[in-house]
Amino acid sequence: MQYTKLGTTGLRVSRLCLGSMTWGEQNTEAEGHAQLDRALAAGINFIDTAEMYPIPPRAGSQGKTESILGSWLKDRGVRDQVIVATKVAGPGRQMAHLRGGPVLDASHIDRAVADSLRRLQTDYIDLYQVHWPQRTTNYFGRLGYVHRPQEDGVPIEESLQALARHVAAGRVRAIGISNETPWGLARYLRLSDEAGLPRVASIQNPYNLLNRIFEIGLSEMSLRENVGLLAYSPLAFGVLTGKYAGGKRPSGSRLERFPNYGRYTNQYAIAATESYLELALAHGLSPASLALAFVSAQPFTASAIIGATTLEQLEENLASVSVAWTPELAQAVDAIHVAHPNPAP
Repeated sequence: MQYTKLGTTGLRVSRLCLGSMTWGEQNTEAEGHAQLDRALAAGINFIDTAEMYPIPPRAGSQGKTESILGSWLKDRGVRDQVIVATKVAGPGRQMAHLRGGPVLDASHIDRAVADSLRRLQTDYIDLYQVHWPQRTTNYFGRLGYVHRPQEDGVPIEESLQALARHVAAGRVRAIGISNETPWGLARYLRLSDEAGLPRVASIQNPYNLLNRIFEIGLSEMSLRENVGLLAYSPLAFGVLTGKYAGGKRPSGSRLERFPNYGRYTNQYAIAATESYLELALAHGLSPASLALAFVSAQPFTASAIIGATTLEQLEENLASVSVAWTPELAQAVDAIHVAHPNPAP
């Protein structure tokens, strides 16, 4: 396993990060613990979760994922061996069950930090991330930005000041952002420089063969400002593994259980996926290994967040670390991208 420093912090994270949003919904506590055991044995020291998990969000399951991670940390006694990342939710649909509708003001952030620490059974969080912006902007696949500054709500300054208090108190070691835009990242960095507030260490956004939007504006900022990408959905909800090829919906799979999650299954994404599957076959690679190796090979990627519902899937994901990313593979991938540019933004 390879490791990299996260931003300007002293945190050293594995190039693969174990995601957790299925624990408590598609996976039991025992299955979550088994995934964690295998990941740690493979050298993964980076675990990502969120207060709103598991997905889909609902009152009856909210927080279960953090609790599953917390019970593992306590049972295994490995808190000092892992980097724990979690997130505070912003406002949005299907979120009324969380603090009556979460916002990113000081009182909500204070409560969210306290609740996450309790569920995780720890007294500090290594990386605490804003899950998505308070303001109306482009994230979760939204296109066509509509400027509504009157609806911005809690300003970034207030959120960052609240986070700074938790960093100062030692409850949070570093902060990050997620589902952010170039303007949002620039604003966080400017406030840090001007007011001496904590600097964001990472940005967790979608990035995969079907969605390379990050490259357009954020990649340069990531490299120049040393804010590493934590790439989520590197397998595009599992579409890039090939398991949904030909319209298949394996029993128990995410798209079989939640058919409304159609971001990566439009006709253009399906056509692009077929080309990537053929490329993997031609090079003797599993589709998952090709997709993950692509994400990990990018200079702005700090870590790729992998998720699995079975140990077999986890093993396939882990195998990607042995793939040599060659100029030939890069050129072949780019050729497909030119023919099918960002079919699932």
